[in-house]
Amino acid sequence: VQLVESGGDLVQPGGSLRLSCAASGFDFSLNTMNWVRQVPGKGPEWVSEINGGGDITAYANSVKGRFTISRDNAKDTLYLHINNLQAEDTAVYYCVWGLAYWGQGTQVTVSS
Repeated sequence: VQLVESGGDLVQPGGSLRLSCAASGFDFSLNTMNWVRQVPGKGPEWVSEINGGGDITAYANSVKGRFTISRDNAKDTLYLHINNLQAEDTAVYYCVWGLAYWGQGTQVTVSS
């Protein structure tokens, strides 16, 4: 199993990003996927979830309305579209399958 995130960057408050996660080694289209973020020194925070078919999603209250999770099963890729970034969104964002499989993370930093 391999999960490789990309797309993190330094952005100004109010900016947007699209994070990607390329998955391999398992049947991606059959599995629910999650995004989790973590600030150094703090515990992980669940952000969003999407089912295998891509038609059922869920979001943490802290990101609802600003984040959109999606997937392209033909490309085995998970996405997280982030709008109106705020300083409190600064974290390492991880793509997660189940509880055991995490990518290496991609850093999102929001600062003026």
